[in-house]
Amino acid sequence: MLLPTTYLRRKFRTLFLSDVTPSSTLARLETSWDIKKTLKRVQAHEYVATDLQYLLDFCIILFVLFIAAEPGPLFRLFIAIGFSLLLLIPITSQFFFPFLPIGTWLFLFFSCRFIPASWRPPIWVRVLPSLETIIYGGNLSNILAAQQKPFLDILAWIPYGLIHFGAPFVCSGIIFLFAAPGTLPVFARSFGYMNLIGVSIQLIFPCSPPWYENLYGLVPATYDVKGSPGGLARVDQIIGLDLYTSSFTASPMVFGAFPSLHSGCAVIEVLFMSYVFPRLTPVLLGYILWIWWSTMYLTHHYFVDLIGGALLSISVFLLVARSYLPKVQSDKPSRWAYDYIELGVLPVPKARLTKEYTPGDWAASGEYYTPGNATPVVETPTSEWEIETLADNDDEFNRPLVNPNNHKPLRTLNEKAVYEGA
Repeated sequence: MLLPTTYLRRKFRTLFLSDVTPSSTLARLETSWDIKKTLKRVQAHEYVATDLQYLLDFCIILFVLFIAAEPGPLFRLFIAIGFSLLLLIPITSQFFFPFLPIGTWLFLFFSCRFIPASWRPPIWVRVLPSLETIIYGGNLSNILAAQQKPFLDILAWIPYGLIHFGAPFVCSGIIFLFAAPGTLPVFARSFGYMNLIGVSIQLIFPCSPPWYENLYGLVPATYDVKGSPGGLARVDQIIGLDLYTSSFTASPMVFGAFPSLHSGCAVIEVLFMSYVFPRLTPVLLGYILWIWWSTMYLTHHYFVDLIGGALLSISVFLLVARSYLPKVQSDKPSRWAYDYIELGVLPVPKARLTKEYTPGDWAASGEYYTPGNATPVVETPTSEWEIETLADNDDEFNRPLVNPNNHKPLRTLNEKAVYEGA
């Protein structure tokens, strides 16, 4: 029996909205379907250097549409129109603008098989095994895969074949609920651009994985070689289903060993989750070690690939954390409890000329109050990294914050602190 909607809403408000500041607009989401609203924001938007990311995405998508032989032209046109509408409608654009790098990466990855071999560089077969031997003294993948047992196969399959594909969605949901407003768009863009950079490196610097060495030795490879599930073929035999053999055999990126995007995804997810929940860092680091072991045990990556993916994710995280990532306030149990946020590791200047804030502003992710000032300072971010369109018609959120003694609107943070009992 389905739970009543009113009961679910009541439980949600109890769990997440009990500490909400009545005057805060940080956590509100856009609810408008009016495309004109988005067009007005685009017209009023002040363009900055970081907006070049959209030009990059647009060029890559055009390239994909040009080389893709499947699906047909009409279906590709339908996809392009549909995605454009999702970016124009305010209620959907707040989610699909941060998703744009992820979509660009997915389009490029699944269209790699259509890139003519004559356009591609030669495949490096000996580089990764040689680096593995020089740095670590041997092939760690073959060492770990020497002892193959059904229990170890399942243990490796869980992070590599299951958790890896569901973790981005789980992390996104947790970040949306518990992190500061604006954190989820930063995570989405970081995740997307990390993978996009990784796939680009794999196209420019194609390398063979350990399973190729096990099957063909170190003979030169060609782009006619089919992919291999490696150790996942044993998992298919254990569970009696063809989950990985056929899909990996038809993989669009056969020689994408370096950098390992399994490692890159795990590391960037752990970095963001550890940023939001520092106490979980030891457990989250254990997940990285688990998926690292599984990728080598299943002969899909050398250890040097894993380090490359980790360094890529760390670089992206450090870049965005310095300027775009909202700071975590340990006393805030959910996104709805935030009444101000600060971006990046550097403190917000105490005096800054800012524009007037309008809920739902094109580049705004909320009101940014400078701590220590008597008057709230409304900051409008200058980058799309922290975009999270805001608007809500819920009366509960639109109630003005008033002084309980004289019933006048509060205008300063000092009055607000007294009102909240701080």
